[in-house]
Amino acid sequence: MFSRTHLPASFQRLAWSNLVAQSAEQISLAAAPIVAVFVLGANASQTGLLQAAQTLPFLLLAIPLGVWADRHSRRRLMVGGEICRVIAMLSVLCLAATQLLSLPLLALLGFIGATGTLAYSVAAPSLIPALVPRPLLTAANGRIELVRSIAYSAGPAAGGLMVGWVGAGWAYGVATGLSAFAVALLIGVDEPPRDAKPARHFFTELKEGAHFAINDPLLRPIIATAAFFNIGFFTLQAVYVPYAVQHLRLSASTVGLTLACNGVGMVCGALATPRIMRKLVFGQAFAIGPLCGLLAAMTMAATLVVPSFWLACISYFLFGAGPILWTISSTTLRQAITPQGMLGRLSAINSTTTYGARPLGALLGASVSMQFGMGASLIVAVIAFMVQALLILRSPAVRLTALPDRIVLVP
Repeated sequence: MFSRTHLPASFQRLAWSNLVAQSAEQISLAAAPIVAVFVLGANASQTGLLQAAQTLPFLLLAIPLGVWADRHSRRRLMVGGEICRVIAMLSVLCLAATQLLSLPLLALLGFIGATGTLAYSVAAPSLIPALVPRPLLTAANGRIELVRSIAYSAGPAAGGLMVGWVGAGWAYGVATGLSAFAVALLIGVDEPPRDAKPARHFFTELKEGAHFAINDPLLRPIIATAAFFNIGFFTLQAVYVPYAVQHLRLSASTVGLTLACNGVGMVCGALATPRIMRKLVFGQAFAIGPLCGLLAAMTMAATLVVPSFWLACISYFLFGAGPILWTISSTTLRQAITPQGMLGRLSAINSTTTYGARPLGALLGASVSMQFGMGASLIVAVIAFMVQALLILRSPAVRLTALPDRIVLVP
């Protein structure tokens, strides 16, 4: 694990808040489609629409929140986001307790909760460089991804087990408490003051950030690769729960266990990252995640021929293990080459084009499933993962020798 001794106290509070906030998110995200299928009787297309609702804020609201993060306190934005998520999950809890919960209400509250998640996700990467010295950025991002991986391991399993054993109310109650604890931790983060900026037009700042992202030879392929990764992954996610129940014959608890393998893979990948980064040239690490994602999608597609709980577990493990190295290295690179005053916008642009691809993938999965069946959605996911692997293998990012102050390529 990354050494704790050199990372500042405010960053440690941020990392702990990330752990509990991500745990809350994962429990609620895992519980929602299980509740939709087992309690509300949703089919594959309806769970796809639910996934789309829970990811749509990343497409619609990331840019405004990114501009806000560059103008105002990032810590306050994160606190506000978590409070928004607490309100959404409390509402689900109350509706479930009174048996008034419906699929449209679950989707609406999922949208509101995801807006809180987005606020946290946009602000956190731009806050880290203000809390941590540049030489420790890789270690700090590794710590953030490690605690996120732990949440991804425990959250889906906990959500599935709680819904299966004691009901949806317990799952959302635990998630609400964790999110409230994240608020308390964030309040104690000491954000360094920033110089006041003169008022500028929203679209001027947006154009400036977009121009930087589009014209940078490293950022452009990284953003495109992540977008296709998310399209492929959420095409699969849109149909996975009904597919696992109907084709793999899994229960609510075992569905949660397969989803938890994604987090287990992330933990393993995050723990292995320091050794991998020492063994490989910096740019080579970029290829591991996309290639691992392609292998994971092909493994899940293999369950069409050989229905297997264990193949599903391996697939989700691979979805976690490889891409976590990609996340750590690409986030560190973006922080290193982006001016401080533009980090919020670049984080928002990244969220819009990558996380914003999630509802597109979910809608694609739901549409393909409706027309051609759930198996066809798995094949479409494989195609998307092939595209993202080709994009990064053809980019200059894989030839980087080290974290650059300027671009340094292998001849």
